[in-house]
Amino acid sequence: MPIPRSRPVPGSRRRSIAAHLAVLIAATFVAPATSAAPAAAATAPVNLARTGAATASSVELDRADFVAAQVNDGDRGTRWSSKYQDDNWVQVRLATAATVDHVVLSWPNACARDFTLQTSANGTTWTDVARVQRDTCPRTDVIAVNSSQPVSHVRMQGHQRWAGYGYSISEFEIWNTTMPAPAPSRGLLPRPVSMSETGGTPYTLNRNTPVVAVGPQATAPATYLAGLLRPATGYGLPVVTRSSAPAPIVVEVGAGKGPAGQAAEGYRLVVTTAKIQISADTPNGALNGVQTLRQLLPQWVESDTVVDAPWTVPAVTISDHPRFAHRGMMLDVARSFYPVHEVKAYIDAAAQYKINRLHLHLTDDQGWRIAVDNPASNPAGIDYGLLTSVSGRTAMTYNDNGQLMGTELGVTGFYTKADYAEIVRYAGLNGMTVVPEIDIPGHTNAALHAIPQLNTAGAAPKPATGAQTAPANGTGNVGYSTLDAASPATYEFVTQVLTQIAAMTPGPYLHIGGDEAHVTSRANYTTMVDSFNATVASLGKTVVGWNEYAGTALPQDKAVVQYWNGDRTAVANAVTRRGAKVVLSPAPHTYVPQKQDSRQPLGGTWACGGPCGLDRHYNWDPGTFIPNIAETSVLGVESALWGEFIRRLGQAQYYSLPRLIATAEVGWTPQAQRDYADFTTRLSVAGGRLTVQGVNFFPTTDVAWRRQAIGRSVTVAVGAPAGAAWTVTAPGVSTADLTATVTWSDGQVEALTPTATREPSIPAMRVNSAFTVLSRRTFGTPGTYTGTLSVRSAGLAPVEAPLTVTVRAA
Repeated sequence: MPIPRSRPVPGSRRRSIAAHLAVLIAATFVAPATSAAPAAAATAPVNLARTGAATASSVELDRADFVAAQVNDGDRGTRWSSKYQDDNWVQVRLATAATVDHVVLSWPNACARDFTLQTSANGTTWTDVARVQRDTCPRTDVIAVNSSQPVSHVRMQGHQRWAGYGYSISEFEIWNTTMPAPAPSRGLLPRPVSMSETGGTPYTLNRNTPVVAVGPQATAPATYLAGLLRPATGYGLPVVTRSSAPAPIVVEVGAGKGPAGQAAEGYRLVVTTAKIQISADTPNGALNGVQTLRQLLPQWVESDTVVDAPWTVPAVTISDHPRFAHRGMMLDVARSFYPVHEVKAYIDAAAQYKINRLHLHLTDDQGWRIAVDNPASNPAGIDYGLLTSVSGRTAMTYNDNGQLMGTELGVTGFYTKADYAEIVRYAGLNGMTVVPEIDIPGHTNAALHAIPQLNTAGAAPKPATGAQTAPANGTGNVGYSTLDAASPATYEFVTQVLTQIAAMTPGPYLHIGGDEAHVTSRANYTTMVDSFNATVASLGKTVVGWNEYAGTALPQDKAVVQYWNGDRTAVANAVTRRGAKVVLSPAPHTYVPQKQDSRQPLGGTWACGGPCGLDRHYNWDPGTFIPNIAETSVLGVESALWGEFIRRLGQAQYYSLPRLIATAEVGWTPQAQRDYADFTTRLSVAGGRLTVQGVNFFPTTDVAWRRQAIGRSVTVAVGAPAGAAWTVTAPGVSTADLTATVTWSDGQVEALTPTATREPSIPAMRVNSAFTVLSRRTFGTPGTYTGTLSVRSAGLAPVEAPLTVTVRAA
């Protein structure tokens, strides 16, 4: 049985069957424990409510647009609403009495905290099907009915409203059978530029498979691949330079090996029954091929322990390369610190989707996170160690009203130079370049709080009476701090910091921030930023800054403007006049601290005027976002995770994923080949993979997250508990939502209870873990027994998985 990797966690009026399935799988499941769902019918499921008649106990304000008929009109834009009392109901009388498999209730906002679903054969005598109590709103409830006899009425009987208003239901669906199993999908993310399936016999990884590294630069990606595959397969997978063993995996790196014109990151992947071949011009190109191969293997390959799975790969031919060179993720470690092991885990989750830039926001008003040494020449007498000994101990605390920012106080800490070097090294192994950011001349309160010499006349904020430095700030306030443009200490300090950061960073970029300097006059801002730009250029680096710095003296043809909000014309001018490149992080499409779902208690809504869902992160075109520039001037895209309220790795993952995956595809796949429905279909496969990895992602409601199961075969003595176990991945599902039975080859049937180490909770910002189903059955006779697990949840076809128990004589 696979064990998840250990990670810290806390349209149309009539819906299509496919659309219903997407909501159904991602919804809140409620399954009564009394009966099992019938087998899926051969005919397409029918929503019996569409031809029924709806009535209700009351209508809000007696308005015609809130009447009961709105619940079965097939339009999610309309709704029934009740008057403002708890004891209200709405029901649908079927056109013809029929057996019912499950019911779907879509609550747009005014949900029921507590209700009972009831059925009746005559509209007078009612049978309780399930009592439902839920703590989130809006939501969709899927309730198993599994009626053995035809019913004529189905009712929602309310017990407690969500708030002071009435109940609201946009659709009341009554289905006669389960939804069919989803069509197979390879689940490749990002979508490759070109892929064909040959239809040949799949490749099978075996115990003697070697990984052959051809070319000196092939060793690193080949070693990376072997390291990925060894834990789950249990195979040695030696990395060699040549081999005569059958069915090798060959990683070849050399000039002309990848797709023509795509030397930097392009790759070819060819899978036949006899061999897997990854070919690329560069190690990073080969690493991209490795990540694609990884996704073609069963999801159980992500396990940290050996899994008894068939390690097969479909016969495919892929030629692939990115649309944009920069596909980044920003991690704000200044407001709340992430220790090295959490940064590594954040890298792990993103690297598999070909994210290739790690932007570290190292300094801000709330904290300073990188060690800087005292230089030999130090005219101002600055003690640079104070940056971390003082402002390494500050972080987000409370807002101006004394309320806690986030679920806990911000985490304090800082990176030593050795820590930073380790992050750079680990990022490089995963194909990522580190982009460090020292945010200046605004967002500098942490520096002012630590260094007395920076608190000169033109700096802000001012120290309190009797103090030498500005007070610490743990609130979310920004735009109030600035360095002093007239002070020599400012330039001495910035030059020293940038010089040391540049020396520690092998990548070509150095980010100087430049945003939200609201208390810095334009003249002072320009004076300082022009100087900082020149300093970065003198260090041999390409300067990067937020779009507010677009109008400064950018080094000609060696600057990057990172757009987040505001004036796009200024960005276009920097491109046309200074030869700048552009990285796009528009807040509505890339800012992950914005809510992705209205049920989330924390998160911003300013960027989108409400939640910025997965569709907003996917459905935009970087090539046309900045007017009047060519796509060739767009270096790429970047997801930005700010730390005002997000604390620690688990919350960072929950807000980033799967939206970061959408950004990865936006940056990789040609615009003409991108389609949101196709993306969510492929993404649905990734949910189980992320679950096995132990990644704490958000189970987005418009993704039909797929369920998978696998069994672990065992050998036991006669009379001993079998200990046969299955693992089930089902994103967004709680233990109570699943029923499990095992049918044995000798005819015995067991009803078993799935268990999980972590239940899903949107308020608590956590996804569920994988489920374990354990049989302790004993066998009285030696032999071989096959047990087939069937896991069911309301409205869905069952997921099945066999295993073998070999019983030996005692």
